[in-house]
Amino acid sequence: MTRRGIQYTSSPLLASRTPVWRSKFVVGAIALGFTGLVARAAYIQVYANDFFQRQGEVRFARTIDLPADRGRILDRNGLILGSSVPAPSIWAIPEDVELDKTQLAQLAKLLEMPAADIAKKLQDEDKSFVWIKRQVNADIAKKIAEMNIKGIYQRKEYKRQYPEGEAAAHIVGFTNVEDNGQEGVELMFNKELLGRPGMRHVIKDRLGRAVEDVGEMVPPVPGRDLQLSIDSKVQFFAYQKLRDAVVTHKAKAGSVVVLDAITGEVLALANYPSYVPDKRHNLTGEQLRNRALTDTFEPGSVMKPFTVGLALESGRAKPSTVIDTAPGSITITGATIRDSHPHGALTVEQVIQVSSNVGTTKLAMQMPASEMWQTFSQAGFGQKPQIEFPGAVSGRLRPYKSWRPIEQATISYGYGMSASLFQMVRSYTVFSHDGQIIPATLLKTSQPAVGVQVFSAQTAAKVRHMLKMAAGPGGTAPKAQTIGYSVGGKSGTAYKQIGKGYGSDGNRKYRSWFVGMAPIEQPRIIVGVMLDEPSAGKYYGGEVAAPVFSETVQQTLRMLGVQPDMAVQPHIVADAVEESF
Repeated sequence: MTRRGIQYTSSPLLASRTPVWRSKFVVGAIALGFTGLVARAAYIQVYANDFFQRQGEVRFARTIDLPADRGRILDRNGLILGSSVPAPSIWAIPEDVELDKTQLAQLAKLLEMPAADIAKKLQDEDKSFVWIKRQVNADIAKKIAEMNIKGIYQRKEYKRQYPEGEAAAHIVGFTNVEDNGQEGVELMFNKELLGRPGMRHVIKDRLGRAVEDVGEMVPPVPGRDLQLSIDSKVQFFAYQKLRDAVVTHKAKAGSVVVLDAITGEVLALANYPSYVPDKRHNLTGEQLRNRALTDTFEPGSVMKPFTVGLALESGRAKPSTVIDTAPGSITITGATIRDSHPHGALTVEQVIQVSSNVGTTKLAMQMPASEMWQTFSQAGFGQKPQIEFPGAVSGRLRPYKSWRPIEQATISYGYGMSASLFQMVRSYTVFSHDGQIIPATLLKTSQPAVGVQVFSAQTAAKVRHMLKMAAGPGGTAPKAQTIGYSVGGKSGTAYKQIGKGYGSDGNRKYRSWFVGMAPIEQPRIIVGVMLDEPSAGKYYGGEVAAPVFSETVQQTLRMLGVQPDMAVQPHIVADAVEESF
């Protein structure tokens, strides 16, 4: 066969024989290739299936945490002190965002952020995810969604709300943006309130949207609600009266504690200055400090009932025992202790009524230092209060073996030791609860507390009578009297330490106290008030702290439904006897 004169049969190329080994090599190579593919497929599908499955899932499957609802914080009557509300968070995929200047300005206005800050976030190195703002108002989130900005998305989250605001701030505390407790009850009971988050396995698209569920969902377990002993109405009223007193007397700060004398429940605990827990912009340490629990100072005359109580309990004195306090001073190892005014001969109960340093010192020097130290320790001084609250401090009560005579004398009336307001209020349960110091609690309970015996019931009753005298006519705090209820308590006005001393007459600073109970024969509540550095001219505890006690006691007992034990009569307006420092 020829074409254009070419004879294929005579072509040397076609006429040559192909070597057998070449065809076998080609066929073998093809067979080997197919074998390799089969082996690779078997390896992927059988032997390494789990590894490649995981690698694939990493690229499209996600595990979404399902946040558990944080438990509510309730007061003793079921009113909400803290709860969670929906608060969407705004996030973005920077590389996908399409945002013009007008939209940027509008977004910045809605989020109350500088436009430059938003622009900087969108230029972040991570082009796949960035938070724009966490936990915004639901109405704001809705308006942002309506703007329909490409690359801007929202995630459902929750934030805490605190209806009682600054009045209960130091009790409830607050959480951070991750819903973890940072202060107060929110911190102390964080584990119980937090609950257990759930999980949901899904397939997501590149925009982070879940398009399909994979596997079984693990539902979240909500945190449990927490019911406190706090009465929100008592709390608000006590805070109001404290705030007014701090402002009126131009004090640096103040605290108030209301304790149920039967159960040991804390009905109110407030400090001023305070803060709004869910609006913490520009929050300062002065606002944040829970002074009633964290601040310790020399209690002054509020300690005298314990020294007198020990003298009665040990049989060294009776309420009618006469002590000569003339000439109004006493010198011990070269140091002189004075009363504010000379009183002459006083009975033991009058020593408490007029708050005599000299009388208290003479009683104390009849007793071994070890007995005083043991009694004060049993009453909770020098020990951290066992209460469900962070930051409670122990105060200071040095070992009795290191006491010099002058130190034993000054400790007897509250100098040379330190305590918090909360410790002082709890210590007075010794007198309200038949001589027992009872545990205090922030959780609601209906059972009477069982405490540790410090004094006998008879001694406690005798001291209560003295406290009634101290808060009545001729005492240091007649302004503690209230309408319809008998009261008793002890005022204290202590010098504040300035450097290594207490300053001179011209620049001395004071802390003013009043701790008392009502009704006095069968106490239902104990109330403690402290004002730090009152500077409007008055600084005695009977003048500045006792009126807050009076108003708080009257309102609290009415709210608790306690029947008046006295005929209604006007407040006693007699002048108070000045306290000795």
